[in-house]
Amino acid sequence: MAKHSKYEREMRAQQAEKVRQLESAWVAALPADVMKAHTRDVDAARARGPLPPPPNQAPGTLPHPPRPGREPKPVKDDERPRRRSY
Repeated sequence: MAKHSKYEREMRAQQAEKVRQLESAWVAALPADVMKAHTRDVDAARARGPLPPPPNQAPGTLPHPPRPGREPKPVKDDERPRRRSY
């Protein structure tokens, strides 16, 4: 977690208060029927919850293909037994 200076914390608090004031002024300026519709839409969106993240690629594909010339080495097949060291 990052530490913020006292000045930064005070500035963030002032900004949050200013946003609250702007939102309250905006809500007060709305007509009653528009406010009811907005409240209904907001409540429906909150009840829905966040959307799940969309899949970013087709199933079964590798995340990043190797760059040309940087392909992984093939797996060694141990067909011949190794010599035993005495």
